[in-house]
Amino acid sequence: MTDDPAQALSDLFAHRFGAPPPACDLGDAAATVAYLAGRRSVRRYADKPVAAALIETLAAAAFSAPTKSDLQQRDIVRVRDSDARRAIDALFPEMPWIAAAPEFLMFCGNNRRQRQNHVWRGRPFANDHLDAFFNAAVDAAIVLAAFVVVAEQAGLGCCPISAVRNHAGRISDLLRLPDHVFPVAGLAIGWPADDGVVSLRLPLAATFHVDRFDDAGQRDHVDAYDARRARVQPYARQRFAEDFGTAADYGWSEDKARQYSRPERADFGAFVRAKGFRLD
Repeated sequence: MTDDPAQALSDLFAHRFGAPPPACDLGDAAATVAYLAGRRSVRRYADKPVAAALIETLAAAAFSAPTKSDLQQRDIVRVRDSDARRAIDALFPEMPWIAAAPEFLMFCGNNRRQRQNHVWRGRPFANDHLDAFFNAAVDAAIVLAAFVVVAEQAGLGCCPISAVRNHAGRISDLLRLPDHVFPVAGLAIGWPADDGVVSLRLPLAATFHVDRFDDAGQRDHVDAYDARRARVQPYARQRFAEDFGTAADYGWSEDKARQYSRPERADFGAFVRAKGFRLD
């Protein structure tokens, strides 16, 4: 542990990425950058409620994030109904942290309000194609990211749940989401019961580009990352070992290749179309 803030930040980045970016003067942003460099995913929560006023205030802060063309195509559903919450929790027996979280939020894309504007104002809706869905999904994702930042800065622990899209139809029914409103991700929230986990990331050389995309050295970067993950943050189990056996060198790329070796959310396109979206 060092008392030098610049060195501490460099150490955080080095742990996350394997090597830090160049040192620079961050001024008043230093504390925020240090928080992001060291942020942790939390899946264990204290038996302590989260005040409703705090959640609504955090939502207001998150809704202050950028939105495409000021269309504001994103909503949050705080799931408080006990029957709906139990039904959602039961969909994810392999993720017990969802049921354990004191609060569960659903972040939704909402293209319905825009279409209502057209009806109310008597204007044609001339953009009924893939971009209508995409814009709403991106808006919801931006608000999710902003909410995580402000919630964690307030001392809460968060774990985003993209797996809600595995059960998009059922969740849509439970939350009574109308046409053109759809779940993008859930968020488990609570006061942390442990320190959480700092997830290692691919090196910046693999993901940060200047002027043009260049992945000429991608295989080398991924191989090095695999080795670092196996050394510093090994996987607790090997995914789908019944199909692929046990690998001597099991890293990130093998885990992700196994994860997407089985069909997942193959019905999501049909769900989105059933919500009234054209995806052409």
